[in-house]
Amino acid sequence: MRAANGDRAAGRYRGGVARTPMMLDPERLQHPFPTDRLRSTGVARPEVRAALVRIPNLRNAISVASVWAAFAVLVALPVRGRLWPLWIVSFVLMTPVFARFAILMHEAAHRTLFTDRRVNDLVGTWLIAYPVFVPMGLYRHSHLAHHRQEFGPDEPDIAFYSGYPCEPRDLRRRLRRDALGISGYKNLKPLVRGAVRGPRRTLAWSIIGAQAVIWASTWLLTGRWYVYPVLWLAPWMTGWRVANRLRSIGEHGGLGASDDRRLTTHTVRQTRAARFWFAPYNTGYHLAHHVDMQVPWRRLPAYHAELERAGYITAAMTYPSYRALWRALCSRGAPIPARGPQ
Repeated sequence: MRAANGDRAAGRYRGGVARTPMMLDPERLQHPFPTDRLRSTGVARPEVRAALVRIPNLRNAISVASVWAAFAVLVALPVRGRLWPLWIVSFVLMTPVFARFAILMHEAAHRTLFTDRRVNDLVGTWLIAYPVFVPMGLYRHSHLAHHRQEFGPDEPDIAFYSGYPCEPRDLRRRLRRDALGISGYKNLKPLVRGAVRGPRRTLAWSIIGAQAVIWASTWLLTGRWYVYPVLWLAPWMTGWRVANRLRSIGEHGGLGASDDRRLTTHTVRQTRAARFWFAPYNTGYHLAHHVDMQVPWRRLPAYHAELERAGYITAAMTYPSYRALWRALCSRGAPIPARGPQ
C-alpha cells in the first residue's frame, strides 16, 4: 500500500475506542463533506442519488440467469467431453460461480436486485440463497446489523475480520481449513441440526429441498448421480470457502469500530483477476457500498468515482492489489491483536 506506516500506526480515534494496527490514521484523512453533490454523510444529494439508486431489472434478471447458465456449462463440459481433467477444470471454475451467487444474494438482501420487493425476495430466496445453503431472512437480518455498526455487538462476521494482522502461518492454517472442507462442514452442521429439531425446521427443509432439486435435475439431465456432490457440494465446501475468506478479509479484515467508514472498510484497486475469481459484480467497491448501501452493484463504480472526486477516497489510502492487502494482513512485524473465534 502506498500510505506510510505512520498512517496506520496504533492509537485511538475519536470516541476513545482503541484502534487496530490496520486502521488508517484519522488525523491524516480528509473530511470533505458536504459538497455540491454529496451530503455531510457522503450520501449523494437527491438529484445525484436518483440515478445512482436506479435498479436495472432486466439486466439483473440476465445476471441471475447467467450464473445458472454458467453452472450448466460447467456440468456439460466434463460430461460431454468425457475427459477426467475436465472435471477438475469445472470443479475449480465453480468457485467464481459461487462468488456470483453470493453477491447476487447480497443484492437481494439489500432489496437492490429488483424493484418489485416480492420478485426480489422470491428470486433472491429460491433461485439464489437457498441453492447456496443460505437462509435469506436470517442473512438479511444479520447483514443489516453489520451495516448499522461494523464491528458492533451484533457483527455477524467477526470471526472473519478479527485476529489480524496475524502470522503468515495463521492465515495459511485458516485457508487450509477452508480448502479441506472443515469450514464448509461447520457451516452445514446447523442446517442438519435445524432439520431434526429446533424452531426453524421448515426453513431448514426448504434449503434441503432446494438442494434436492439441484441434485435431481443434474442426475436426470446427465445420467450421473455424482454431478451434484462433485460439481456443487464439494466446490461450495472447499474452493468457495477459500475465496469467501479472502474477499471478506479484503473488506474489513483487521479493522475496528468507528463512525468513519474509512476506518472500518478497506479500499483496494480492482483488477480483472479479482473481479473474476472472488469479487464480481463490483463488490470490491466496498467502501462506497458502506457509505450508501442502497446503491446497486452496477452503480458502485460511479459512486466510488464521486467519492474520489470529493477527496473522501484517495490513492494514498488505496491498496494497489488484494495481494498487497493480504500481505499486510499477515505482516510479521505488526502487533497481533487478541484473536477472535476462528
